[in-house]
Amino acid sequence: MADRKKDHIDLALLSQIEKTMLDERFFYEPVLNPHPKSAEKSFSFLGKHLRTPIWVSSMTGGTALAGKINRNLAKACAEFGMGMGLGSCRSLLQNDDHFSDFNVRPIIGSDLPLYANLGICQLEESIANGQLNRIGDLIGRLDADGLIIHINPMQEWLQPEGDRLQKSPLESINQLLNHLDFPVIVKEVGQGMGPESLQALMRMPLQAIEFAAFGGTNFAKVELLRNTDTNIQLFDPLTKIGHSADQMIEWLNEIVAKDKKVQCREIIISGGIQNFLDGYYYMEKSKLTAIYGQASQLLKYAKEPYEELHAYLLSQKQGLQIAQNYLKLRK
Repeated sequence: MADRKKDHIDLALLSQIEKTMLDERFFYEPVLNPHPKSAEKSFSFLGKHLRTPIWVSSMTGGTALAGKINRNLAKACAEFGMGMGLGSCRSLLQNDDHFSDFNVRPIIGSDLPLYANLGICQLEESIANGQLNRIGDLIGRLDADGLIIHINPMQEWLQPEGDRLQKSPLESINQLLNHLDFPVIVKEVGQGMGPESLQALMRMPLQAIEFAAFGGTNFAKVELLRNTDTNIQLFDPLTKIGHSADQMIEWLNEIVAKDKKVQCREIIISGGIQNFLDGYYYMEKSKLTAIYGQASQLLKYAKEPYEELHAYLLSQKQGLQIAQNYLKLRK
């Protein structure tokens, strides 16, 4: 006790907090609950049962590090009871040279959600070539629960090797839903989407929508930095276009309240989610069943020995438990 009190004296002056640092999203209610117990509670999402409301957002595939990253992430999902979206599986439509990098079902197990991932341009091309069956085969080979379609017209426009869409993403997604029978998630890639796009997707029989809102990794910016064409650099203002998770939650709640045609009832909130407090805030704010997704934060640890990823996720899970016990949203 004497050592602890000495620490308090030594550290008190170093622990002064400016009022401007106050997180005003929450009421702190310290008298209503005891400390959380370690017992886990499972909940239903994507038709399966999770134990932690964190989604591994799609990030990488077809690179030298992809296998290690995906195996570490799948191991973490199995340990913490989380779901996972694979990085782009485009290469697997052509051949199975990189199949081992994506084959993580044996690691994550059968009880947790695992989704393959293709871009809207690959979907449009598969439809045009009469090869939708190849997407179904891909889902089967990976033993995935369904498919994530990432919508990325801005990224494709700025990408040196980018494709050009010949029809609206909504048309291609509709064709997919009408021809193949597996759950589909639709996501953006770092700029989010406006209210009309969000509403149009919510009216479709999708398993979920992932925000990938502005504020995290912006793949339009990534492609611009890869592009040495001076004329392309003039498109830099486009990389500053997008919508935050805050904006998208507000629109989502308005749509749910007013639109009787909403079919999609689950949301993955991602894009600039830095920690468990951000995740807790957005999940509590959503009027639909929600979990939160992370990509770059997880990638930082997944490249390293597994113990680092484990320690990070354990801290996030414990932080969520504290938030659930003592924090309430300011309405």
